Amino acid sequence: MRKIQTAVIGAGFMGKVHTEAIRRLGNVEVAAICGVSEEEAQSFGEKYGVPKRTGDYRTLVSDPSIDAVHVCTPNVLHHPISKAFMEAGKHVLCEKPLALSSKEAQDLVETARRTKVVAAVNHNLRYYPVVQQARRMIEKGELGEILVVQGTYSQDWLLYDTDFNWRIETKDNGPVRAIGDIGSHWMDMIQHLTGLKIKSLCADLAIFHKIRKKPKFAVETFAGKQLRPEDYEEIPIDTDDFGAVLLRLGDRARGAFTVSQVSAGNKNRFQWEIYGTKAGLMWNQEKPDELWIGHRNSPNELIIKDPSLFHPEAATFADLPGGHSEGYDDAHKQLFRRFYQKIADPSAPVDFPTLEDGQWGMHLLEKVLESVARGGWVDTM
Repeated sequence: MRKIQTAVIGAGFMGKVHTEAIRRLGNVEVAAICGVSEEEAQSFGEKYGVPKRTGDYRTLVSDPSIDAVHVCTPNVLHHPISKAFMEAGKHVLCEKPLALSSKEAQDLVETARRTKVVAAVNHNLRYYPVVQQARRMIEKGELGEILVVQGTYSQDWLLYDTDFNWRIETKDNGPVRAIGDIGSHWMDMIQHLTGLKIKSLCADLAIFHKIRKKPKFAVETFAGKQLRPEDYEEIPIDTDDFGAVLLRLGDRARGAFTVSQVSAGNKNRFQWEIYGTKAGLMWNQEKPDELWIGHRNSPNELIIKDPSLFHPEAATFADLPGGHSEGYDDAHKQLFRRFYQKIADPSAPVDFPTLEDGQWGMHLLEKVLESVARGGWVDTM
């Protein structure tokens, strides 16, 4: 069988993650890479053995040999690049958040429907095996009626005013940073697990570094703290370092979560807690194989990933037996596998985050901004 030919648009951190995960599938070949320049694309291609290399994605839009693309660019480019490839009849998997606005996201939804391509948004964090076990436990009523959801997504990589990344600037990232970059993951996850929509919210955002020191030259992430005064320029900041959101879900459930990119010691602490009338669950991405189960009248449990002990529907998200960890890279692989299964077999189920999911996520982010502006609760439905 001919392998599906894929291009990765974006040669940064996520471009590397996507390239490595795609290659684990077996039936897909990374045929092309697009960087911000010819030089970047050449360097990436040589390092990872990608044959086609370009600094202009439009050369790949018109390339008949390319079947699908992964859009791993700054947020501002998600809409125009995804739309161009879909218009050319190519399947698209786009990083999150899907676009800069719900209007742009809806345009991508409509383009995918019209062109009949397979399209997905990369909410890969759904696909840890124990997360899927939690999802099936909730579906089967093992928690009872959901009452409370809470948690955080906390990082420290932008703690210093010398820490810098393209996500900091609105022109590349859009109007929301921490709440958009990692808050979008938290809201998607909690709705995916519980099956409940966020019906209303009340949000607060904060910018702790009103001025940051932008490097005058390209530096690796975390290198900014080592810069000397002559190496940077000071610029004003208008994207959020921190966010806190109160939630109402479904008919009865309530919740709250925080996001932060300035919380010292937290490298990637994505944690959610879900409590029902029968039991509770807790998961932390920094310990991806562990799922805490809370009980009222019996000892609490801590289970470790073992697909042989999972619900059958959750076991399919694990490729390795118990005692063999599956983490961040594996979560991407599981999502990509289901995306390409749909491309290879149009009759396959849609078992991946859709552009409709991405559009709903953008709608919620806009409601966060509306809530901050109004200083109170806003309805989302």
